[in-house]
Amino acid sequence: MKNKYILSFFRSTYLSLLLFVAFSTLAITNAQSNDKHLFHDAHFHITNYIQEGIEMEFYVDSILGDKVGRSTVFGLPLQQQWSYRVTGEAAPTYYLDTDAPLYYYSFCDAWIAMQYKNLPKEKQERLDPMIIGFNVTDMYATDHIKRVLTTFPGVFTGIGEFSIHKEFVSAKISGDVASLTDPALDRIFEFCAETGLLVLIHNDIDNPFPKPGKPNYLNGFQDLVERHPNTTVIWAHLGLGRIIKPIEDMGELFLDMLADPAYKNLYFDLSWDETAKWLMSSDKAISRTAEVISKYPDRFMFGTDNVAPLQQEKQLNVYHIYDPLWKAIGEETTYKVTKGNYERLFNDARTKVRTWEKANVKTK
Repeated sequence: MKNKYILSFFRSTYLSLLLFVAFSTLAITNAQSNDKHLFHDAHFHITNYIQEGIEMEFYVDSILGDKVGRSTVFGLPLQQQWSYRVTGEAAPTYYLDTDAPLYYYSFCDAWIAMQYKNLPKEKQERLDPMIIGFNVTDMYATDHIKRVLTTFPGVFTGIGEFSIHKEFVSAKISGDVASLTDPALDRIFEFCAETGLLVLIHNDIDNPFPKPGKPNYLNGFQDLVERHPNTTVIWAHLGLGRIIKPIEDMGELFLDMLADPAYKNLYFDLSWDETAKWLMSSDKAISRTAEVISKYPDRFMFGTDNVAPLQQEKQLNVYHIYDPLWKAIGEETTYKVTKGNYERLFNDARTKVRTWEKANVKTK
């Protein structure tokens, strides 16, 4: 009799488990079928290196439109100086246009916040603004981030994209050189852990035209992530760049990091057509990329890294460059990379940041 009850219990439990899995799968399938958008954009710049760009409402209406669901939105933290002594009347609009330096530009955060606050609620829901107007070498950077949060509560979800090591850019910035070991950077990461702000960071995996051997900036980046286990970090472009190509057996390196609990707070974005240039360069590269993502589908997100496009086609182009990858990883994993992981991370960050604001912003 006792065995009969035990058998009945296990049958009931097994049936419940099957029903749970079935309904969970159905819910995911329904969410996917009801969402007609191609992707959410985890990496988007609305202004360029001279702080010019497009209006936020235009971005939602005409660039996102009915093809892109949600998007991060941030400018660029750096302003390109126009030095008449260097280029005369030729005004530079990009950091490669001149030898004149770049400098940190803080007003971008207020401009982003005011644009966002002027949107109707339904359009705000599609955007996740990010704070970027701080100097990563300044111990007061955290005060700037806190000041932005308390001045514009209900707006921001994370910080970034900001750069530590970036080809051709880092050496042009006025003042101290950014470093992965800077206590100012540690203070920023600690504050993000406290508030729930996501961190979107650009850090090249190696320097341009490197010598063979261990990549220069990998160990320092790994140490930074390990030092801040409660900070959710998104590594922009997988550490790649215009000329920063994948290091030897990069797939194995990423698999090791993804399997290591020390980096459980680390995520990767596939943004930028320059990143796609490397990952889609051959059938072997596509297959290896698909293998890594398929093994850890919850750790990758897609973004365009476009800068203030005027046509929706440009926004969609980066997505379609990856069509061979989407085919290789299949529909379910593609959904996670292009939409599901974005929603999970950014929804969680929204909740945490709003909670922090409620506890820390004084109301009249």
